[in-house]
Amino acid sequence: MNKLVTRFLVIIALLVTVSSCSALRPELEVPRLALVHVAMTSADIFNQQFLVRVNVQNPNDRDLKIRGIDYKLFLEGDSFAEGLSNKPFTIPALGETDFDMTVRTNFVSGIGRLISRLNGRSQINYTLEGKLLTDIRFLKKIPFQEQGSVNFGALK
Repeated sequence: MNKLVTRFLVIIALLVTVSSCSALRPELEVPRLALVHVAMTSADIFNQQFLVRVNVQNPNDRDLKIRGIDYKLFLEGDSFAEGLSNKPFTIPALGETDFDMTVRTNFVSGIGRLISRLNGRSQINYTLEGKLLTDIRFLKKIPFQEQGSVNFGALK
């Protein structure tokens, strides 16, 4: 009978430990990201460089200090760029901020395919997915996935 009580106490202790760890994890709503502007800053036959401005809205009642962003960017359904931007920024509580990412791609044919798929439209459909990297204890990465459209005129 003593072994049964010991096992029961061990199980209770494990359940309390697991539940207390999840209670320590902060409950945050995922910030919303949207592309604001895309501009080609340099290009040659082998690679292109773009400046991508992203707006981030923080629906939480606390500032979010972001160390960087691990991202994948799709334009018109095609993979366009992926990488890690390690430029830190802060999103104010219940506020928003813009930040710039330098995006490099070496898909010359991808740019041509993108232009041909637009058929004269000035808007690019995009999907931006990845993780916001934070210093928040128990929540080092905040995953996100956003879709929208951005003006294509900046790419010309």
